[in-house]
Parts: sequence; structure tokens; C-alpha cells
Amino acid sequence: MSINSGLSRRGFLQGSIAALTLAVTAKGLITAAWAEEGTPRYGADGMSGGTVDDPLIFVSIAADGTVTIVAHRAEMGTGVRTSLPMVVADEMEARWEQVRVVQAEADEIRYGNQNVDGSRSVRHFLMPMRRVGAAARQMLEAAAAARWSVPVSEVKAIQHEVVHERTGRRLRYGELAVDAAKQPVPDAKVLNLKDRKDFRYIGKDQVRLVDLEAIGKGQATYGMDMRLPGMVYAVVARPPVVGGRLRRFDASKALAVAGVLKVVEIPAMSGAPAFQPLGGLAVVARNTWAARQGRDALQIEWDGGGNGGYDSGEFRQTLAAAARTSGKVVRNQGDVAQAWSQAPENQRLVAEYHVPHLAHASMEPPVATVRINDGKAEVWTSVQNPVAARDAVAARLKLKPENIRVNVLLLGGGFGRKSKPDFVDEAAVVAQAMPEGTPVKLVWTREDDIRHDYLHTVSVERLEAVIDSRGQVRSWLHRSAAPTIASLFTQNAMGQQIFESAMSAINMPYRIPNVRVETAAVPAHARIGWFRSVANIPHAFAAQCFIAELALRAGKDHREFALDLIGPARRIDPGAMADTWNYTESPERYPYDTGRLRAVIEAACAGAGWGRKLPEGHGLGLAFCYSFLSYTATVVEVAVDDKGEVHVLSVDMAIDCGPQIKPERIRAQLEGGAIMGLSLALLGEITFAKGRVVQSNFHDYEVLRHNASPRTIRTHLVNDDHNLPPGGVGEPPVPPVAPALCNAIFAATGKRVRSLPVRKVV
Repeated sequence: MSINSGLSRRGFLQGSIAALTLAVTAKGLITAAWAEEGTPRYGADGMSGGTVDDPLIFVSIAADGTVTIVAHRAEMGTGVRTSLPMVVADEMEARWEQVRVVQAEADEIRYGNQNVDGSRSVRHFLMPMRRVGAAARQMLEAAAAARWSVPVSEVKAIQHEVVHERTGRRLRYGELAVDAAKQPVPDAKVLNLKDRKDFRYIGKDQVRLVDLEAIGKGQATYGMDMRLPGMVYAVVARPPVVGGRLRRFDASKALAVAGVLKVVEIPAMSGAPAFQPLGGLAVVARNTWAARQGRDALQIEWDGGGNGGYDSGEFRQTLAAAARTSGKVVRNQGDVAQAWSQAPENQRLVAEYHVPHLAHASMEPPVATVRINDGKAEVWTSVQNPVAARDAVAARLKLKPENIRVNVLLLGGGFGRKSKPDFVDEAAVVAQAMPEGTPVKLVWTREDDIRHDYLHTVSVERLEAVIDSRGQVRSWLHRSAAPTIASLFTQNAMGQQIFESAMSAINMPYRIPNVRVETAAVPAHARIGWFRSVANIPHAFAAQCFIAELALRAGKDHREFALDLIGPARRIDPGAMADTWNYTESPERYPYDTGRLRAVIEAACAGAGWGRKLPEGHGLGLAFCYSFLSYTATVVEVAVDDKGEVHVLSVDMAIDCGPQIKPERIRAQLEGGAIMGLSLALLGEITFAKGRVVQSNFHDYEVLRHNASPRTIRTHLVNDDHNLPPGGVGEPPVPPVAPALCNAIFAATGKRVRSLPVRKVV
């Protein structure tokens, strides 16, 4: 449900409910304390749709005082369906008890960018939502002042009322709705945002998540919960090898299964994967069980295509060979080769690190419902990028995008997988093959999800360093061999792109005179997609483990060595580190601040009691990372028993994300990131044989169970500075977990772990 975009202001006011709809178009407005004159408009990062700060779009007030606020970002556990409306409510002085949140459909022209990827929701929409709320408040105040014939300076909006402070007169928001709508839109120059001291909700935790009760009672609507009259159900038999095709098939036995209605061919993928379906055969039935039984009865012969020989064990050797050979230079300062050649053998250190393919494995597999009627289509789905889903369906059905409505439901996890709407496209193909008006719910099983994911890339990272007799690092070479995400959109693309290298490879602020970073050109034999924290996972794993190895070689405490390597607090232009991407943000507003990095290291170490005496077989490990414009550090404590089993006892995680909008959600993301990071490090691995994914479900693609989770996770929120621009929160917790774990294992056992997953120490 959302506000009717086709309703004019006049029509809205003439409706049966007196309501206020407020508008302000503050184009070019820069009101935050940190937005200096001449900097780009907040959130202007080149993302489709940009940002929108028009209250006509986001806010309405009914005669009974109910404030309806539109949530235009999809909810997958981050709390964004609460956090951004909460910001609006705070600025407009609305009582949260009288706020109603509705979910926007797919429409980036109306709502701005809706792709919930890249930890951008609060980063890009904090200020636009503050402006929305501030405009609403000022128009309400202007309406009250006009009714009382007093200067607007004498009135003030306070918790759903406007008060005339001199006489004590009060008017409720609902009473002012119609009059406020007649007020002129405040000019950008007179749009007054609250001082931090006046925040009621921002930075506090008294606002409960809007979906919490429904989720707790099992009443929330996820994609899997969608039901429509006359609905049919579909599952798909997809090529087991990426790029494979149907050679021949016999559907007679499938059609003989009770409840099966039809078998629909889905066209094979062509060219680069992008968001295309893989192709195959969809079995449509009256229920999901019948559809699955029908799929099992299909007789299919597949052509494996060019990836039919992919073997991940053999490919690891290919990656290792590439990592040992000069590649494309993406950062170069000083003379690494000379420093290496002139250093004695005992001052050289070389290490290689391996991270396998990883599957997203969100608890709710992909699912979409599509109904086509009268040249229009309606979609109900759990998707991170609703506009991409709309465009995919429009292209598939050869309809205009405005004739496609995408209703965004709650997501049972996403992690980047559900921003790729191939599953929605599949549902559109099947719906098109059914009688008009038939709702088709296309469901992926867990096996489908594991075997046909857009996987996190596999990689081998090679690091070489020279460390002198005083324990100072004189040179650093980092060579990364990994299939690139660019292969998703460009056929045969090889070599990581600058945005991948700028995730914890080139943007390292250490005081090292000679630095060289290279990428190797290696092919992709699977669909490579973005994954929670993307290339930061392999790059940080390698770099942070390597720093621990260098500290040992230097004979220094890891924490002290790392702080010395980082050096004193200073603000570094990312461009000085060859990072021209900087997560698409302005380097002036988002420099690399080593003081903030140092602070999270200190906080995590203090929380864990770094330096304390530990029992035999126990160890503490440290790692840190700058990702998605936030600074994180993690300390893990482990105990390794005499069988080599690793027991994670505690995790301390510190983050500096700038202004803290909803601290409880930040802590929840840290805790979830700790569990996910441990799960990936200890258990996560997708392997291939003959082009096919070997794993199929949680028995062989394991995730961390409750009994293996740490007893304690302590979170430390650092530097709640509202003079800073906000950083991301969803993705930054993951990268430092694996290296902190492996460094802790070494501290406990003296054994290095350079390849994931750990599983056990042997």
C-alpha cells in the first residue's frame, strides 16, 4: 500500500477525509553542518533515481491526526522501514504513536533510488528525510499562526500540536491539515532543521520497529506468504551449469502428476548473465508440492556449454598461479621491486590466502508472484531493487514500465542476492504463458537457492612485504586473483575493477614507503554477484592476517604494531591512495580518517581486555577494516581443544559510522555481522565439479548453529558525531570477523590459517 501517486493535491483535499499533504522541493539545499559550500548535493552519487525530499510524496496527515509516512526502501532486517520514517517524525514533531508507515511501490522517479544495496539507505536519505519532516513542521506552524493572526515566530510545533506560547492556545495536527496545505512551500533558505539537543527519536531507542509485533506473531507478509485467489504455483528446472541449455526434454511424466497444469519453457540465458533467468523448464501446478513432484518427473538432457568443465579445486591452482605473476597495477608508489630485491631473506615475508565461493543463503529463498491483466502486470515480491524488477518484467512482457506495479514485501534476508531480480523475470515468463489474470507464484527451493545463486567470488590473495630490523614495514605488494563482478554485465570480463580494488586493497592508509597493488585477469565460470561487503571479505581477510604475521615477525604486540603502522590521526584524500571510487562519495566529505580507525581498534581491544592472561589453548585475535564509509574493528576470543575444534567464546566489535540514528539497529547489525562472519569463516564454501555446484542444502552448505555461536557478543558504538556524514552499517561488520578469528586461532595454537573455511585446526 502507498499514497496514490495519481491523486492531485486539490483532489486529495476534496476527499472524504481532510488531510494535509506537504511539499517542498529543496533542490540544491545543503543544510547539514558538515555540508560545506561548494560540495555536491547530499547523496548525489550517480545512483539511478538519486534522492527525493518532497513531502508531497512522503507525508500525509488525516483529520484524526494520523500521520502517514511512506517507507521507500525495502526492509530486510536493517530496520530501515522504521529508521527513515522515524527521522521524518522527529523533525516534524509527530507523536510516534500516531504515525502509520506504508511501503512504497517501485517508482524511483517519485521516491528516488530504491535499491537497498551498498549500505546507502541512511547514508543517502538521512538529510532528505530530515528536510521532509522540517518542511511539514514549518507549514503546520504557519497555518496555526495564520489562524490565530499572530507572527509565526510566536508558535511552535510540539508533539503533534502547534502551541501559541504566549497565550497557551493549541491546535492539533489534524485540525490544521487543510489550512497547512494552503500554505506556501517554505523556501530552502528558511528551512530550519532541529538542533541535535532537540531530537526526540534520532539517536535514541524508544521507537519500536514498526514490523516487530507482526513478525513476532507470524502475521508479517513476506514473499512466501503471498496468497491470491486462483493462484497457481511454479518451480523451475534450471541448467545445472551456468550458460547451459536444454538439449531435449520429455514432460509427459511431469504432466501426469496430479495437480500439474503446465510445463513452460524459459528461454536460455544469452550473453553476460546480468539479471537474466538461467533458462530451463517451469512446472506449474495447483500447489508447490505437486509442482516439485512434476519437476522431479521431467526427463531432461542438458548441454553444459562453456562452463561444463569448471572444477573449483583445479581453478584454485589457476588463481594461485595468477597471483604469483605480475598483473594489472592499480596502485603504485615508491619502488616495491627494488625494496624487495635489496632486502635480505630474513626481512621478506610472503603469504597467500584463499577464500572460496560463498552463497548468500538467506533464510527466505527467492520468490515472486506475478499477475497479468489488460496489458498490465502486478508483482508481489521480496526484492532489494524493486525498480530493476519492474524493468525486467516490462522488458520481458514488452510493456511500458508504468504498466508494471511492483509491491515490495518484507525480505527474509537478502545480503545482495535479492537485488538481482532474475526470479521475478522467471515468474513473468510463466504468468505470460497462463490464462490472463492467473496469479503465478514462482518459488525457489533451498536447493535452487544454493545451486543457482549469484555467488561471492572465489579468490587467492598474495601478499609480499619487507620488514626491516627495527620492525618497520618498508614495502607491501598485494596481488589479488579473483573473477570480477563485471563479468555479470560484460561477457568474458576479467580483472577486478577499481570499485573492487577500492575495497580494502588499494585504500590502505599505512605508513609504508613502497606500495604496489595488482589484479590478475582470471575468468568467471559462475554468476558472480555482490555479497554483503563484497570484495572487502577476501581483501581484508588477507591484509589483516598478513599484518598479524608481520607483527609476529617484528616481535611486537599485534595491537601496538597495527597502531604504529597506521600512524597518527590524519585525514587522507582517498585519491592519494589511488581510490577514485570511494564508495561513490565525495572525498572531501568522506576522507579516510586514521584517527577514527585507531579509535575503533582501541575500543574493541578495551572491550575484549586485550593483553590479559588467557588459559592455555585460548587466544585473542584482532582485525579492522574501513568499508562503506565506516570504521570497524573486531576482537575474537577462541578456545581450541585437543581435537582441533574451534570454540568461539566472545566477539567484541566496534564501529564508527558517524551519526548514530537508531543505536539498537546498529548493535543488531553488528551482532548479525559477527554471526554471519563466523559462519562464513568456519563453514562457508561452495565448490564445483563438472560445472555444477556440489552443495545443495544446509547439510552440506552449513551455517553457524546456535550451539556453535559465541557465548558473548559485545558491541561498542564509537564517535556519535552528528557533524560527520553518516557511514554504512549493514555491510561493515562482516570483513574483520574472519581475520580476527584466524589471528585468534594462531594466538591459541601457533598454527596459521590462510585458507577458508577453517572447520577445524589440524
